[in-house]
Amino acid sequence: MKNVKAVELPETLAFRLGLLGAFLTDRFSTDVSSLGLKPKHAGLLNALAANGPTSQMEMAQMLRVAPSLVVALADHLESLGAIERLRDPEDRRRQNLNLTSHGRALLRKCLDAAQAIDAETTADLTAAERTDLHRILGTLADRLGLPS
Repeated sequence: MKNVKAVELPETLAFRLGLLGAFLTDRFSTDVSSLGLKPKHAGLLNALAANGPTSQMEMAQMLRVAPSLVVALADHLESLGAIERLRDPEDRRRQNLNLTSHGRALLRKCLDAAQAIDAETTADLTAAERTDLHRILGTLADRLGLPS
């Protein structure tokens, strides 16, 4: 059996992307916390902006999280005035989440924060390297069935 050197782990894609992901998530979390948000709140706002009014169950499926988490996220976003819950006219038992104008403004601030982090993180890359990085990450996300 081959001895594994400690330096080999940081050379793996899993380790590098995990480390970068954790670092960038921490940065984004810090930036959006001033808005009263966490990254999962931003994800829900983004999904609503992309898909329009969506039921809580459908949102859980889209975000690949438990329905109870969507309820908790929606409760918080509703308390901020970022979303509203509307009864589905076709099924009164179902509530659709709808993005408000305040929610759109919060999402814009989240995007601004993410773009600032992107710019800082990739400042030493050429435009071609940034384009390649986006393309490769998009390809990997697509292959895993993740939003790209």
